[in-house]
Amino acid sequence: MIVANPIYDVVFKYLMEDERIARTILSALLKKDVVEVHVRRNEYSNKGRDTLSIFRIDFGATIRDEQGKRQTILIEIQKTQVDSELLRFRQYLGAQYDNKENMEGSGRNTYALPMVAVYLLGHTVGSIEAPVVYVDHQVYDYDRNVVEGGLDNPFVESLTHDSIIVQIPRLHGRINNRLDKVLSIFDQTHVVSKKDLQTIDIDPSVYGGDDDMEPILRKLMEASCDKDVRREMDVEDEFFSVLKNREAEIMEKDRQLAESIVAVKQAEQQREQAEQRQAQAELQREQAEQRQAQAELQRKEAEQQREQAEDRAVRAEQMMRNTITTLLKKQMTADDIAGLLGVDVLTVKQIASGI
Repeated sequence: MIVANPIYDVVFKYLMEDERIARTILSALLKKDVVEVHVRRNEYSNKGRDTLSIFRIDFGATIRDEQGKRQTILIEIQKTQVDSELLRFRQYLGAQYDNKENMEGSGRNTYALPMVAVYLLGHTVGSIEAPVVYVDHQVYDYDRNVVEGGLDNPFVESLTHDSIIVQIPRLHGRINNRLDKVLSIFDQTHVVSKKDLQTIDIDPSVYGGDDDMEPILRKLMEASCDKDVRREMDVEDEFFSVLKNREAEIMEKDRQLAESIVAVKQAEQQREQAEQRQAQAELQREQAEQRQAQAELQRKEAEQQREQAEDRAVRAEQMMRNTITTLLKKQMTADDIAGLLGVDVLTVKQIASGI
């Protein structure tokens, strides 16, 4: 059976405008008996698709517990196919908390309707494998013991809310419970083709005999034949095509920026390494000059020491000559002078011959 794909906002809106279908889907999500539901004001928030990519519906619902007690709650469904809308989700929740129409009672007995936020995501959340995640608030004392008594006072419910997160890409045809069956109409593994995401191929035998699912299938079939719905689906395709192109451009610019940063860092690193090599070469040159200067100093000291030694030798020889000359004049023999001074007799005679 070829039917319209409810992941499209216009098809989802087409479904949820039917009160019976809305009760079926909300009952499965909440795991409660939703006996009455109505769309609240300002329900559709995807106007101006050039700036918004979230579809939002606000419901007022009456639920009935196992004891037959009825309670009115506020249900906000936010649906998106992009993974960068966290801030806008928070802004919408803030608007709900600020909306006085979501209050009941009067005077000191005024309190807020309990709220459940439902997120239908066309993307996954981190590495969470479960297709549906329930975030329920609990009340604890200091020792982390669950507080169960006294919670009938609306104070706690007025300031906190529960959340249900549906990861549509995690729906892979597994039907283990009532919610799996209801959400199976969002399973994108049933799309007719990658070129035609607007329709899905559903096996009606899976829902045979289910009085609540048959109206959903019939409504989806009607949507696939509605010209206005198909036209709106084309608009959504065009919008998300532009959005993907923008994201691709941003990713490319980010890639180029990252490459530029890496190139700059590499150039800076190379410059620093060149400066380090230059500084090291300069240090080695200075050390070589120091060694050369030290060697030159040592050479000069050695030359000075040699000159001093030569000068001492000359003075010693002159002193020897003078002494020998004096002793010869005193009529001492060459042999006596040589013995006295400890020199060679021939040296004495050579000096004597020069007198």
